[in-house]
Formats: sequence, C-alpha cells, structure tokens
Amino acid sequence: MIYLIATLEIKPGSLPDIMAAVTPCIEATRKEAGCVSYDLVHSLTDENTLMFIERWKDKAALDAHFQEPHLIAWRKAGEPFFLGRKLEIIEPADVEVR
Repeated sequence: MIYLIATLEIKPGSLPDIMAAVTPCIEATRKEAGCVSYDLVHSLTDENTLMFIERWKDKAALDAHFQEPHLIAWRKAGEPFFLGRKLEIIEPADVEVR
C-alpha cells in the first residue's frame, strides 16, 4: 500500500472555484484501478489549507494516476488558486496493528 498526502495552500476566497474544478477529478480518480481511497479534506484550523489523503494499491497505480487526463486537467484548472503545494509519499515497509 502507498499513501500520498498532498497539502495545498490556496488563495483566500478561492474555495468555491477550487471545489468546482476538483470535483470531476475526485469522482474519476475514485474509479481508477488501484485507488483504495481518495479524499479531500479542509483544515479545521486554516481555511486556506486543503489536503488530499490518498491510498493506492501500489506505486504503479500511483504513477498511472499522475498521467490520468482528469488529474492533469484538475492541476491546470486549480493552478491559479494555489499558493503552495507539498506532496508526501509514504511507503510503509512494516506496519504493526494491535
């Protein structure tokens, strides 16, 4: 399993425009082969911070996601509203659950 956390800092007041642009991408991504979960959350402490919390079957599925037309379209549509972006890819080797 691969996890990706994408943190977006957005321009103040741009949330409605971002949601209109990102909704088709979210819907299409959730149908991709290898997508376990794909959620967008809004920070409770900073109204200008959004986070994608993603789980992918494997690195190949994540790499394929980066090439999908709906993701490329979302990035282009959202670009005017982004102030900053950080991607964290987590590949847990051993996870112990108790």
